[in-house]
Amino acid sequence: MFELRLMCPEDRVETVSDALDALDALSVSVEDADAQTDAEQALFGEPGMPPPKDGWQRSRVIALFADESLAQEASDLLQAQDFFPGCRVLDIAAVPDQDWVRLTQSQFAPVEVTADFWIVPTWHEPPAQARQVIRLDPGLAFGTGTHPTTRMCLRWIARHSAHERVLDYGCGSGILAIGAAKYGAREVVAVDIDAAAVQATALNAVANEVQLYAGLPDNAQGKFSLVLANILATPLKVLAPLLCAHVAQGGNLVLAGILARQADELTDAYAPYCKLAVADSEDGWILMTATL
Repeated sequence: MFELRLMCPEDRVETVSDALDALDALSVSVEDADAQTDAEQALFGEPGMPPPKDGWQRSRVIALFADESLAQEASDLLQAQDFFPGCRVLDIAAVPDQDWVRLTQSQFAPVEVTADFWIVPTWHEPPAQARQVIRLDPGLAFGTGTHPTTRMCLRWIARHSAHERVLDYGCGSGILAIGAAKYGAREVVAVDIDAAAVQATALNAVANEVQLYAGLPDNAQGKFSLVLANILATPLKVLAPLLCAHVAQGGNLVLAGILARQADELTDAYAPYCKLAVADSEDGWILMTATL
């Protein structure tokens, strides 16, 4: 495989990227050309939302092609376009052969939830101190344990175990549902609007030798002693009446996917149904809980 590398100003990044896609690039990525220097710029958007800009003032655009002739043809065609002035081709270079599977796996190490509770990919051995383990490999659905919101939810589950009936609303990979099952929940229902997430949850449950039901949201029926929802603040606000209606009297509601600055918004949205409080925080994210 070969990389075609270009330098583009911010206002040309989207156009050049679209053109590379049309020229059958296998992938297109954009980097800050000033990364690791004093001129480096942070470029972040809200979680779940697109970034505020398509690129940096000086963006490096990297396109991957199957062979050198395709990369060269793309370079020639791009330079002939009326939108190309201001951009320049940096080089065309061969990509060294690598064991991409091993390289990808190396980026995912065991994740500590508590001192004795770990999330461990299948290609790793559990740490010696692990007493409770969730086996989980990165997949199409959200939830590998690397995100603070997932870890906070799992920490809460580990410290408040043995719930009778648990609902994981927006289950993603099923990691929270699996954690609840491993910590003694007698019945676990995991639901998501994404069919791929439902399938991932069912497969991950089998891999972890726990029993749960995975399905679409309409399949969540009745009351639960624990309702978990690790989504994002906006859908959590919309779902307030539905989620609270599923919590049994004396049961717990645990919400994540919330930035610290969004705490008041969530408190107000849930005020008609329960009194939310911040139970944990990590890296700018918070966990909010209530007892109904």
